[in-house]
Amino acid sequence: MATLLDFIGNTPLVELTRINTKPGVKLYGKLEGNNPGGSVKDRAAYSMIKGALERGDLKPGMKLIEATSGNTGIALAMIARLFGVEIELVMPASATRERVQTMQAFGAKVILTPAERSMEGAIDYVAEQVKQGGYMVLNQFGNPDNYKAHLRTTGPEIWRDTEGKVTHFVSSMGTTGTIMGVSRYLKEQNPEVQIIGAQPVAGSQIPGIRRWPKEYLPKIFETERVDRTIDVSQTEATIMTRRLASEEGIFAGMSSGGAVHVASKLIEELEHGVVVCIICDRGDRYLSSDLFSQ
Repeated sequence: MATLLDFIGNTPLVELTRINTKPGVKLYGKLEGNNPGGSVKDRAAYSMIKGALERGDLKPGMKLIEATSGNTGIALAMIARLFGVEIELVMPASATRERVQTMQAFGAKVILTPAERSMEGAIDYVAEQVKQGGYMVLNQFGNPDNYKAHLRTTGPEIWRDTEGKVTHFVSSMGTTGTIMGVSRYLKEQNPEVQIIGAQPVAGSQIPGIRRWPKEYLPKIFETERVDRTIDVSQTEATIMTRRLASEEGIFAGMSSGGAVHVASKLIEELEHGVVVCIICDRGDRYLSSDLFSQ
């Protein structure tokens, strides 16, 4: 008998035929919203909690604490509950109400830090709590189990579902776990596959995509594993997110719109290719924001 955890991964890869109309180039989106927790972060959350339990780092009675912008927190809340682990999640007060309520529905305690301090404020709060004792932090920004989830699952799925024909992989960069793990796998299969990271232009606020200050750069990030980064503005990401829904029938969040916008810019330069981008989550997490307001 299967459990909920057995349905993490093996998400659909669908062709985007309306956003991309260029002959000779295929554009595919990997629908990570089809994971049980509704986002790509289910993969990393399961990998990090399972790894901590197997190594004995997470012992009975210990409480987890983690800084999150939303999707990782939801995934951790769901999976921690399945393992009977208590968890406290810390996120900026700018997070949408749906995200907070979903975490709480899974039984997590949610702490909101000042919105103006963004993710850096949440990370600093967690560090202070860990110093005081009684908590274990998984640290998605520095935990190898984050990218290893994508090395084991996401990368092989993309290679399998494109029959080894993928030429370019595009991903938003937040914790960078997805792009680090997929890059490792695809480059092992074919070093010519190009890995492209989407990052926000200065001043843009795109949930799930970050342009990190040097002192907060995720420790799992290795610059040489990304062939190129392309900037995307908040407006461009918003427009593409709405196009995904209205033209392709894909209801997703703004980071997905950002990745697809970057993929569409990339395709302008190509004559031939198979481009795969990550559709990170589902759009219902953003209905209290103005993302879909017309």
